[in-house]
Amino acid sequence: MKTIFSRAAATAFASLLLMSSAFAQTTPPATPAPAAKAAPAAKAAPAEKKAAKPRTAASLECSKEADTKAVHGKERKKFMAECKKDAAAKAK
Repeated sequence: MKTIFSRAAATAFASLLLMSSAFAQTTPPATPAPAAKAAPAAKAAPAEKKAAKPRTAASLECSKEADTKAVHGKERKKFMAECKKDAAAKAK
């Protein structure tokens, strides 16, 4: 019994030592390629525009209503469009 326990402990310890190199971080390249750096910047610009646009009160209310009705997918998109149109018509 004692030998099985000591072998299991030794195996666990050895595996921890061997696994540590698998989780080590690699260093990034010193200078990234200019073409690779320009491409993500072009993709980030539209994402920033979407994130900068605040949601309207009507949109938030319609979203809450859709959540209470448990509407998902295409039905939710259709519901949200109709709800926003109705909210805009009531505001005028």
